[in-house]
Amino acid sequence: MNTEVFANTKIGQTFIRIMAAIMESRFRYRFFGPMKILQGTEIRPGQKVMEVGCGTGFFTIPTARFIGDQGCLVAMDLLPISVETVAKKVQTANLKNVRVVKGDALNTQLEAESMDAVMIFGVIPAPMLPMDRLLIEMHRILKPGGTMAVWPPSWVHKSILQSGLFTYSGKRNKVINYTRC
Repeated sequence: MNTEVFANTKIGQTFIRIMAAIMESRFRYRFFGPMKILQGTEIRPGQKVMEVGCGTGFFTIPTARFIGDQGCLVAMDLLPISVETVAKKVQTANLKNVRVVKGDALNTQLEAESMDAVMIFGVIPAPMLPMDRLLIEMHRILKPGGTMAVWPPSWVHKSILQSGLFTYSGKRNKVINYTRC
């Protein structure tokens, strides 16, 4: 069963509501504040950034503010409910530098070498994101020397390095950063 089909079932909708409540909990903001995690990335003001799996927008609004009006954030999620939720938050925050997109991270349909940075926060490991295909697509959309930030660090570190598409560039605030080869 694919993710979109599951999301349209009663069980899937219940699961999404529970996960959204967890993702937006005070506990998460207190102990895993989005700005602290963003400060662990190599993302800089003015950059074009892609957020894989924007979910409830926990990182979207802080990232958009961090990169500023000269930057551009593409917040992508496969689930329509996530896209709707984040689009409303972006509109309420009156942010003009965010484009919220319903899409698949394995085939973003973004232009090749169009992004300065990619954020993959809280999305992997996920069974619907085969690492080999995800890494190929992230490599394709990143500019030469572009960065990819992964949080939380997990078992994927080894597979990212073995892909030969990225090199390790450091770890800060529990965020692992890679540079496109």
